[in-house]
Amino acid sequence: MAQFYSAKRRVTTRQIITVDVTDLDPFGQGVARHQGKTVFIPGLLPTERAEVTLTEDKSKYARGKVKRRLNDSAERTAPRCPHFGVCGGCQQQHANVALQQRSKSTALARLIKHDVNAILSGEPWGYRRRARLSLNYQPKTQKLEMGFRKAAASDIVDVKQCPVLVPRLEALLPPLRECLSELQGVRSLGHVELVLADNGPLMVLRHTAPLSAKDREKLERFSHSHELAFFLAPQSEILEQVTGETPWYLSDGLRLTFSPRDFIQVNDGVNQQMVTTAIEWLDVQPGDRVLDLFCGMGNFTLPLAKRAASVVGVEGVEALVAKGQENAERNALHNVTFFHENLEEDVTLQPWAKHGFDKILLDPARAGAPGVMQHIIKLAPKRVVYVSCNPATLARDSEALLSAGYQIQRLAMLDMFPHTGHLESMVLFEQN
Repeated sequence: MAQFYSAKRRVTTRQIITVDVTDLDPFGQGVARHQGKTVFIPGLLPTERAEVTLTEDKSKYARGKVKRRLNDSAERTAPRCPHFGVCGGCQQQHANVALQQRSKSTALARLIKHDVNAILSGEPWGYRRRARLSLNYQPKTQKLEMGFRKAAASDIVDVKQCPVLVPRLEALLPPLRECLSELQGVRSLGHVELVLADNGPLMVLRHTAPLSAKDREKLERFSHSHELAFFLAPQSEILEQVTGETPWYLSDGLRLTFSPRDFIQVNDGVNQQMVTTAIEWLDVQPGDRVLDLFCGMGNFTLPLAKRAASVVGVEGVEALVAKGQENAERNALHNVTFFHENLEEDVTLQPWAKHGFDKILLDPARAGAPGVMQHIIKLAPKRVVYVSCNPATLARDSEALLSAGYQIQRLAMLDMFPHTGHLESMVLFEQN
């Protein structure tokens, strides 16, 4: 016999407290202390006092929501984007750039246990050369939503502007919305990607049903009138180039062609500084053998090859390996070779590793490179530069090198994504 239970709804009264904020965490949350407990409050800045409603109360920390701000920090600034606070893209537009960089640098120094020696930064606005906008047709209103996801939700924020996008891409938003809204197949659109390559903008349109000839013609006319390359993606693994040239960008003066699906650094200005600084830190000499792990299509590998005797790039994605080799040939670099390997396996056993390496650079994804660190130690390079998009995994992986006798010589905070909670960095390790 089945039994059914009706749980009584628990009614709670949310506590209201007054706090003084002392810090800003890397994610743009104000940090305060209350009754010996750390409280995180989005929207507050250091030196600000506020009445806060607790939304989560754990044994070691709590989270709160601002009920009333009692004063303003001198470092508070008016958000430039009208969607700030709703859109999940930016978390720190209410803080000036100096405070953002200071809070991220402090958090990085605390994690890595080393002072930040440099901050690599560029323009804080109009820096983002890539964006993916979700599309959703609303039958009730007969309107197409185009934008980014809400903070902590799957709903779409229907954006009219985005000041962190490079101006050329931001200017495309209104006419692109109008064009897509008028398509017969508007109900079968998934998302649209915009990328600004150095030879012009491109657009990738994901659609889940075949486009009519009329829709296709309209999209082609749009691409010609706005001088952008146009790609269709009828399935996630299929990409059809309809108009325009193959996109490319410059890295250290070298031309790197790429597919719209390939990873490229979103912030071109900081990327150029990052490549230059990494090369300087490695102190690449004409006789050096250099290894670039997680090399992608050669963002670091090819500039390194301009200066070293030989360079090996290793990557886990086969398509990027092919693209890297193609870019080496296009730039007449004959001292660099790319290999497709599973970087969790011992790469020191590969034939290309038998002569060792003088310098190593690695640029892993957010998960870091825990399986690779012992292999790097075995290769015993004089210098290692680790480029990281996750300070927590960088701190973990650094322990292996420090235990093996390497020392941190330089630490940089890379302000790759101003106004967001993303914290990127770069470390130079050197043998004792």
